[in-house]
Amino acid sequence: MKDVSYAEWVPAGTLIKTLVGFFSLLSLCILLITIAVGVAIQYPFLIVAFASPLAFVLFLFWNYRGIRIKVTTETLLIHYGFFNRKRIPIGDIVSCEPTKASFGRYGGIGVRYGTDGSWAYTTSLGDAVKIILRKGKPFVFSSNNPKKICNIINQMKNGS
Repeated sequence: MKDVSYAEWVPAGTLIKTLVGFFSLLSLCILLITIAVGVAIQYPFLIVAFASPLAFVLFLFWNYRGIRIKVTTETLLIHYGFFNRKRIPIGDIVSCEPTKASFGRYGGIGVRYGTDGSWAYTTSLGDAVKIILRKGKPFVFSSNNPKKICNIINQMKNGS
């Protein structure tokens, strides 16, 4: 049996949202650089004050650009940026089902706590996977193929 049964990259939002975000950031960068250059001529130490927020915004945009999902024979791995990683042993999963991530339940996208008590990593509102664990709160994450992921996890769980 292969070690990796399934791997998926779920980008944040649609292409249009990504392009709008990119051009908004680009505009912000150009504006801040223009202001920084103008101010830096008179006050060079202020360049740090302008560059720091820009660097932070660019880091956040890059860090949360998508979710990486990997299902192996023993583990479900979900990575959402550098700091949000979830490793779930297949044996700890009670059930897996396709679901929808909604604004009403999670209040937006990102790392969220739902009104139903679940934790979620969502890149968009819509298709998602809901994992019920033996211990702990349900976990939801965005996916392009929630049925496929649940089928693979359920096969692994049942030893097929």
